[in-house]
Amino acid sequence: MTHTDHDIAKPILAINSNDTPYRLRLTEGLHLKDSDWKLVSVANGEQDTWPRGEGKLIVVGDCKHTPQEIEILPGALDNSPERFVLWLRCTHPPIFLPKGQIVAQIIPAWGCLKDNIPTACPVYNITEAKPQVACEWSVGGEAINMTGLLDTGADLMIFPAKHWPSHWALENVAGHVQGIGGMQLAKKSKSVVQIKGPKGQLASLCPFVLDYKEPLWGRDLMAQWGVTIDIHDPSQDFWAAAAEERLTHKLNWKMDAPVWVEQWPLSKQKLKALEELVEEQLAKGHIVETTSPWNSPVFVIQKPGKDKRRLLQDLRQIENVIEDMGSLQPGMPSPTMLPQNWKLAVIDIKDCFFHIPLHPDDAPHFAFSVPTINRDAPRKRYHWRVLPQGLKVSPVICQWYVASLLSPVRVAAEKASIHHYMDDVLVCAPTDDVLSHALDLTINALVVAGLELQEEKVQKMPPWKYLGLEIGKRTIVPQKLEIKAKIETLADVHQLCGALNWVRPWLGLTTEDLAPLFNLLKGGEELSSPRELTPEAKDALEKVQHLMSTWQAHRCDPDLPFKFIIMGNLPHLHGVIFQWKNNTKKDEGREDPLLIIEWVFLSHHRSKRMTRPQELVAELIRKARVRIRELAGCDFECIHIPIGLRSGQITKAMLEHLLQENEVLQFALDSFTGQISIHRPAHKIFNQDTKFTLSLKSVWSRKPLEALTIFTDMSGRSHKSVMTFKDPQTQQWEADVAEVEGSPQVAELAAVVRAFERFPEPFNLVMDSAYVAGVVSRADQAILQEVSNTALFELLSKLVKLVSHREQPFFVMHTRSHTDLPAMSSVPEWEEGIEWEDDMELEEYSEEDRDLEEEPQVEWPAQLEWFDEASPDSEHRPPPFQFSSS
Repeated sequence: MTHTDHDIAKPILAINSNDTPYRLRLTEGLHLKDSDWKLVSVANGEQDTWPRGEGKLIVVGDCKHTPQEIEILPGALDNSPERFVLWLRCTHPPIFLPKGQIVAQIIPAWGCLKDNIPTACPVYNITEAKPQVACEWSVGGEAINMTGLLDTGADLMIFPAKHWPSHWALENVAGHVQGIGGMQLAKKSKSVVQIKGPKGQLASLCPFVLDYKEPLWGRDLMAQWGVTIDIHDPSQDFWAAAAEERLTHKLNWKMDAPVWVEQWPLSKQKLKALEELVEEQLAKGHIVETTSPWNSPVFVIQKPGKDKRRLLQDLRQIENVIEDMGSLQPGMPSPTMLPQNWKLAVIDIKDCFFHIPLHPDDAPHFAFSVPTINRDAPRKRYHWRVLPQGLKVSPVICQWYVASLLSPVRVAAEKASIHHYMDDVLVCAPTDDVLSHALDLTINALVVAGLELQEEKVQKMPPWKYLGLEIGKRTIVPQKLEIKAKIETLADVHQLCGALNWVRPWLGLTTEDLAPLFNLLKGGEELSSPRELTPEAKDALEKVQHLMSTWQAHRCDPDLPFKFIIMGNLPHLHGVIFQWKNNTKKDEGREDPLLIIEWVFLSHHRSKRMTRPQELVAELIRKARVRIRELAGCDFECIHIPIGLRSGQITKAMLEHLLQENEVLQFALDSFTGQISIHRPAHKIFNQDTKFTLSLKSVWSRKPLEALTIFTDMSGRSHKSVMTFKDPQTQQWEADVAEVEGSPQVAELAAVVRAFERFPEPFNLVMDSAYVAGVVSRADQAILQEVSNTALFELLSKLVKLVSHREQPFFVMHTRSHTDLPAMSSVPEWEEGIEWEDDMELEEYSEEDRDLEEEPQVEWPAQLEWFDEASPDSEHRPPPFQFSSS
């Protein structure tokens, strides 16, 4: 095909001559919509900036900056042979190459750069015949003949996989071969192959077997044959691409002084195992001999379920002088964010720590000694060159190292989604082609860095096993979880509850379901303290096993919004993050419209002694909104709140009133722009339990009432619990005095309980205890946490029941009494003989009481103004107490 200047719209390549190799960059964006070859050229003005000198320049169209799906061929125009052009095409269109993208490099032929990475660079000379040589290959007495290309640019000999005898065994190796149209995972012959040249030359090698079109006889073969090259023509150049250094992360040390912990003696059996493991690690290059002044003891353990041992080092003293690293990944990625029906592949990195290098300055700190029996010889000492197992910062460095390798892959394969956690990598893409491309990039990036992959463990078909979960095309379930039903100690309970707690977000194991098991954690704190399953706990385990076999979570639908619903019964509320397909009904043979993304639970132990339902609902909403931002970076389209209505529909005014009356809900719904619904979607999961409803009506009034006013007080010394009021009919002050054991707060709480028992009608309640006032204002439908004080717990329970079942409103206020402010000097008869404590004693109460005093109380002057404004003609005036505003 003939190409002239007319085939090129404009030159769009520029060259940067400031560094070597010289890079060819696009001066404008280029959109390749198909796989046809396109012509691009270097601007005329740019060619004057090319380096001048003796020799020629080699154009590399497969450099590390060249996008993986781009192929490059250099050439010239027929009518302008002096003008340089590139033929360029995309193997997986479409693709957009931005301005500044490097597509090729120009390397001076005389600037030979050394590279430790095996590189095969076939040279095609279009004016002379290719130097091909026939030779004989033999393994175990069987021989084959093969003709290949002598390639002095190839570090290693390459044998095409299509010609390799299938019964000659191959093995994967931790490496790759670069420069043969990309990078490939390295496979080589398990057996040594004897290669006989055309003149009887002999060589013994384990050749690499790759997917390549023709054999390449590399320099490893030619070196054994004794091949030499006499370069007469200066245009014959040999080169290799430069390799970047492997990334390392330097540790920060708190001190420079060496730490030496002496090695303890080992038995003959363990010492022999240690010596074998040391030789193995030495052969792999993971350790080297050392004279480091640092030392930590080593020991050998048996691998669970295997007839193998593991070498571990006691690094506790070393860790004391290493600065901690902040967490890079506080939790594992949720597979529910993988779009349904997208293609997946899972990669498991083998022995990841052993392939991540320590910084050369840090390596001598991790030294150890191999002792000898009876000190009959000097002990040998080594230090690690790679991350040692058991080091507290090793997981963070591992995450950082693998993430740095995958970072350019995420940019190059932007259509794919890559989940990485420690040494597990999951690649997700909408199509097989995109997945294959992203997977190749991922594998290449990991292998180039020296990480070892097990090809047989690269999962490409469902179900995919990832981070303890089994992922299907639509659903997610935990891998087979062994439920330990034999419980003997507290440690067994911790292990069981920990395993169940991990699978809860995907299986919906509610706090109510697990409460009998959580209760087993109470009691002695020693891990060896005895435990046994109660009948309730056994029933809970059976229910858990049933749910684990029937329930599941789902992969998300990227076209659907996220919603949240609050479910359950008091005191154990929970919620579900879900998606809903509005056009799908759950009929026989049809797809379920519900996609469960994750369950949200509250803590089994509440931080407050008394919690209102509004607070539980608000905490669920807050946790769910935080979680959906973590998962998807968005907010809910709709939140389903179970608000109870006697009739009709909820109005905007009702909702505003609910928020005005509940500060915790205001904070939970701050900046929420979605919808709030009081109806549940029609699904059996949402309607299987008794419906909890949040009442809009509260019997606790925020303003004084035109009603009876009751006063309560107490005496700590005489244990008097007093309730007094003016009888509306007789206009006489009446008192109810009882002796109550306990703190002053308990005594006043007892008086308050008697007031609610005696007066079902509306009333105003004035008291001296801020603690009791706070308790009364929170009592409606409240959930109590267990209190060690039995008398207090009984009073609280009785108060919650009375207030929750009350129909008439009440107003409660706190004021501090017995001050020097002017007031009536008369003292009612019921007050005579009571010894009042001073203000300091009245304010003393336990931390247990303090937990419940949370709502600030408006003091007396403001309250009195409210009372006068609300009831200007009321006869129910305060009795002759003296109030202060303190």
